[in-house]
Parts: sequence; structure tokens; C-alpha cells
Amino acid sequence: MNTSLLRKIRIVLSILFIIPTTFVLVDFTRILPESTINWIIYFQFVPSLIKSITLFSLITTGFILVLILTSLFGRVYCSTICPLGFFQDMINFISGKIKKKKRRFIFKKEQKILRWTLFAIPVIIFLFGSSFGISLLEPYSIYGRIAGNFFRPVLIGGNNLVSSILESYKIYWAFPYEIHAFNPVPFAITALFFGLVFYLSFTKGRLFCNTVCPVGTFLGFISKYSFYKIRIEKDDCLNCGICAKDCKANCINSDEMSVDMSRCVGCFNCVQSCPTEGIKYQFALPFKKESNPVFDESKRNFLVATGIYLASFSTIIGQVKKKIVAKKESTIPIFRQNAISPPGSTSIKRFNSRCTACHLCVSACPTQVLQPSFLEYGFLGMLQPRLDNYAGFCNFECKICSDVCPTGAILPLKLEEKKLVQLGKAKFVKENCIVETEKTDCGACSEHCPTKAVHMIPFEGKLLIPEVREEYCIGCGACEFACPTKPYKSIYIEGNVIHQAAKLNLENAGPQKQVDYKEEFPF
Repeated sequence: MNTSLLRKIRIVLSILFIIPTTFVLVDFTRILPESTINWIIYFQFVPSLIKSITLFSLITTGFILVLILTSLFGRVYCSTICPLGFFQDMINFISGKIKKKKRRFIFKKEQKILRWTLFAIPVIIFLFGSSFGISLLEPYSIYGRIAGNFFRPVLIGGNNLVSSILESYKIYWAFPYEIHAFNPVPFAITALFFGLVFYLSFTKGRLFCNTVCPVGTFLGFISKYSFYKIRIEKDDCLNCGICAKDCKANCINSDEMSVDMSRCVGCFNCVQSCPTEGIKYQFALPFKKESNPVFDESKRNFLVATGIYLASFSTIIGQVKKKIVAKKESTIPIFRQNAISPPGSTSIKRFNSRCTACHLCVSACPTQVLQPSFLEYGFLGMLQPRLDNYAGFCNFECKICSDVCPTGAILPLKLEEKKLVQLGKAKFVKENCIVETEKTDCGACSEHCPTKAVHMIPFEGKLLIPEVREEYCIGCGACEFACPTKPYKSIYIEGNVIHQAAKLNLENAGPQKQVDYKEEFPF
């Protein structure tokens, strides 16, 4: 094969992967069916691996194919499939264009201790029952948060601008889209990682992939024994160092004429740049003996101790209670004891152990009720989605989040099953209700309750006041979202640590009223 063709094939494949992957993470129109979304993210390594642990099926076998491809061809996942890898390549490309001289790299020694520490800590924390470490460092999830927090608002802003211009000409081909909530702390954490990735890519090439990324470390270990490798032909090599200067992975030692395949991301820049074809991508025996690794038992003990400490720290921080934000005067503060996890997550503990915080469900949620958490789940649950009933409510007729979740943290549900899943229970605070405090009619919570778990009963004179029948409540949050009292709601959802089954309300067994979440709702 023409050596220059390898790089072109890699670039074309990268574009074919990045465009649909980015689209599903920023799409607010929801034009793609959930089944299509599942196949688009089929090759994402960690989501596929975690989902297969819970729900093994054809759609969860992507990680197996990635392992096979890595065993055959090296880290092609990092060079073509990983969206964060393409993102880094684009930043590095821009960096080269900005600088007057052509961008040059130099060989750097592998930071083996740091690499394997950053690999071991997320794995150990995961074994303790939390995916916190994975969600922070896993590349697809990082890119998902970047796309959702930075690319998606830009797209929405462009859409709203076009919509406004067209509307002035009485053309209604596009409609404006409103963002209901902004979460500053999760945004700041995402911005921090965005800045880290941007800086490392702009100045150091693929240093993030080869030092920080746990997926890169794991696939790099397999790549050392792949069947196809980058090799320097010593008889043909002029020792000019051009290949090392074009290696964005900093893994080519031109002085020793060697390539560190554990860090090579398979970009093929070196193959194309070599003036004598002295560096080639060719078949090589996979288990050729190299230097024997030396294991330091003290480092292993340090990693275990760190994992135990972080797991314990999560329990302490998890005791922090969330105070619902106030906007209008009322008297009784509301404290939510437990966060509300999405339908299909079955329990908070299970959800925290599976979710990598890629925010695909956050982007897909039509009512925007799914929002990134801060300490609602505890320290190790940061950034994982929760139901925020100030931003929206869980639509009775919707199960999109369970259909698109790539890790199995949110299990697929049939719509009829989802309608009886009790995420939490509504709690009524009479002292905050305007029927009690202002002696006026309301009933917004009952009007918008899809199961009529909240219904109105006689109060004073002709006034009616809400009453909650918890056995019918599914914890969708429509009542809390509709409640007009401020700063504290007079009705709110207390999350169930373990999801329960609500009873079917036979009084309301007929067709449910569907809420148009595109309309203003309700105050």
C-alpha cells in the first residue's frame, strides 16, 4: 500500500466517526431515532464495556471489536474512533497553522508511573462501586461534556438567531429553543478539563492520550503486542529525525531508531514524512520479548490505599444536603435528602457505579429535567445526571434517556413499565402553599400530575388544597415544576434510593393527558 494513503485513510475514517458522534451529543431537535444513536456510539470503548457488564447483547459488543482491532493494528481507536482524539488533532492542527514555523515535536520518555497510576485509580474506585474516576478521565465522556457545554449552546444560539431572522419575514421553518438551566459548578469542572485538553494538545500534541487517558494506557499495553507495528528499518534510516519531529505522540526515539508502540496512536504522520521509506507500518511478531518490567509493590499498595480513601471520602461528602434554590418569599426551607436518579437506573448506588457522565441523556432529554449534578450524589457522583425539577419534569410519555444510555447505567424500559417506576415521592409542605398562606385557589400541582397522585381536597369554604397519595406517585416532578411558590416550593420530590413500583391509579386509567413541553409550562 502507498504509505501516504495510510494517513489519508485515517483522516477520512476519523471524520466519518466524529461527525455523527458530535451530532448526537449536540442535537436538540431529536431527529434521530434512539436505535440509530446506539449504533453511532457502538465503538466507544468504555461505555460499551460497562454496558456489557449489565446488559450483554449485540449492541454492547463494540469494545470487543476495539480490542480485536487494537490487537491487529495498534491504537486505531485513538487515531480514528475516539472523538476526543480527533478534537486534540484539530487543536494541534490549528496550533501548527498559528505558529510561523512548522510544528516540531521531540521524543519524550514515557511517564510510566503516572500513566498506570491514572489507570489504576479509576479502576480501583470502580471496583469499590463508583464510576467517578472513569467519568472524570474517560475520553468519550470528556468529549460528551465538552460538546454539551460548549458546542451545543453555540448551535442553539445559531438556531435561535436564524429563527428570529426568519420570523421577521414571517417564515416559520425554524423555532427557537430555550435552555432552562445552567449549572455553574459542573460547567466549571468541564471548562477545567477543556482547558487542560486544549493546552496539552496545543503545546504537546497527544500528551493527554499518552499520560492522562486510562483508555490510552490500556489499549497502549495491548498495542505493544499488536500484529502490525510502526518499525524503523535501520538499513534505510538516515537518522535525520524527521519522523520524530512529526510524531505528535512523542514516541519515536530517532537516536535509538525505536518506536514506543504503547504510546503510538497510529496517525501515520511519520510514515508519510520519512524521505527514504525507512519507517514502515508492517506485520511483526506480536510477542517478541522486550525488556522485563519491574514492579514496585509499594506503588501498588499506594493505589489501593488511595482508592479506599476516595471511596470513604465520597461517603462523608455525600452527607451534604442540597438546599433548593429560592426565588420568591415563602417560609419553610426545603431540604432534599436524596437526589432523583433517572428512570431505568433502578437505584442511586447502581447508577453511580455505571454512569460515566457523558451527558448524552442530558442532551437528549426533551424537557431538560436531566441536569449534571454537583454533590447531590456525593463527591464520587459529581457530574452524573440527576432530575432537576426546577429545570423541567420527567415527561410521562418519554423514555429517551433509557434508550440512548451507552453504558447501561439507565436500563431500557418499555413505556408502560416506565409509567409505573417510582423515582421518588411527592412531599407536600402546607405552610408554603398559597392556598394556606394567601387563601387563594391554585391546584397547579394536581392539574399537572399525570397519575393524579396529587389531588385536591376540601380546605376552607370553597377552597381546595393538595393531598398526596404516595402509592400512585412516580416522582416525575411535574407537580414541583408547576408549583408557583417561591423561594421554597410547597411540593417537591424526595428521591427514592432504590426505585419502587407505583400502583396504577384506576381513577385515572384512561388515556393520559400529554403535556406539550414546547409550550410555556405553567407559570
